[in-house]
Amino acid sequence: MKHEQEMLQLAQQVGELLSEKNWQLVTAESCTGGLIGATCTEISGSSVWFYGGVISYANEAKQQGLSVNAETLAQYGAVSEQTVKQMCAGALLLGGDVAVAVSGVAGPNGGTPEKPVGCVYIGWQLADREVQVKRFQFHGDRKAIREATVLEALQGVKTCLTKSK
Repeated sequence: MKHEQEMLQLAQQVGELLSEKNWQLVTAESCTGGLIGATCTEISGSSVWFYGGVISYANEAKQQGLSVNAETLAQYGAVSEQTVKQMCAGALLLGGDVAVAVSGVAGPNGGTPEKPVGCVYIGWQLADREVQVKRFQFHGDRKAIREATVLEALQGVKTCLTKSK
């Protein structure tokens, strides 16, 4: 993996910040298919700060595993700010103190003019705060898009933790 070392370093930093606060991270992943969780659990001792997560690739998994409303999926689609907001909220219902959620079009197929390949929504939420969602447009092949998503997701968690001091 091109960005593996960078992802691991960022996960380590996130883990240290979470440990300082005695908090845990919970993930809700679609287009990354568990890569955020896999990156976090590469770090020895991550069981202290990584709660777990849901890989909700299918819409039904988003509904059943994360309580995303069927109406939200029908109206806005899986790759949307509205869906990612609900994914964050659903993840926090499972446990943990900080949630990160991702949904996007990793490609090479599935893109539309409104949501082309590389379009990814990432959301972050501290248990006691409003969710924040950003839209990204990543470039490259499927692997590059997924890795870029992990990097931005973890960077966003780091930023949330740093701001919450």
